[in-house]
Amino acid sequence: MTQKDNPSLKFELLQSDDFARYLMRDATEIEGVLRNLIRKRANVTAYLDGSRDFLMTTILDVRGNDVILDAPPNDVQLKKAELAEELICITQVDSVKIQFPLDGVDVTTHEGRPALEANLPDRLLRLQRREYFRLTAPVSHSLTCQIPVPGENGRVNTFEARVLDISGGGVAIVVPPEGVEFKPDTEFVDCQIQLPDAGVVTARLRICNVFRVTNRNGISMLRAGCEFVDLTDKVASVIHKYILNVERERSARERGL
Repeated sequence: MTQKDNPSLKFELLQSDDFARYLMRDATEIEGVLRNLIRKRANVTAYLDGSRDFLMTTILDVRGNDVILDAPPNDVQLKKAELAEELICITQVDSVKIQFPLDGVDVTTHEGRPALEANLPDRLLRLQRREYFRLTAPVSHSLTCQIPVPGENGRVNTFEARVLDISGGGVAIVVPPEGVEFKPDTEFVDCQIQLPDAGVVTARLRICNVFRVTNRNGISMLRAGCEFVDLTDKVASVIHKYILNVERERSARERGL
């Protein structure tokens, strides 16, 4: 398995206004999700100790406080998995992205075949499609959000953040590396987003959650999910029109028009 074969992104929920929406900690509920993955025969990407090295597996069984996974096909990967302090497991079922850590990995057998055994995870991150995907900003033109932040002596500092995706309800942005604190319930007024062929839209943003996202090449960034607050009908219409135009252009390209 090579990196290009792996479509997964690692998500780590750092802050949220409602952890219960995303994180499951009840052992019975977690076991229920894992058993559903067994029924669905879901393919699981397991990252070794948070690195870019990964293996593909499936969950075979849940035995008491242990999870049984299919062993990798070669001895090298099997040894790496056994020596790993933690496996970050990611899968997707019915448009729901699921991620959970496994520790205490040992080599065992299942129905006479090699397998991996690990402790039942104490937490499980569950993201529905609508919660982590909206309109991804087009490659043809990057979107940025200008965020004014009050400073000392009445001065206003403006920070520029790259927009990852946008919808009529809000945006996801890359958190600037320094100069402004992003945490749930923080609001920023008069934020401006330049939409090609649509003009500048101004809106109040409220931070809902902050994720650390690691992409396939191992680069990590902080992603803040923001909702629009008291968005006017006029601005909402401009955003909706922009999204429709982008989707129409994408569809035309895919059909070769």
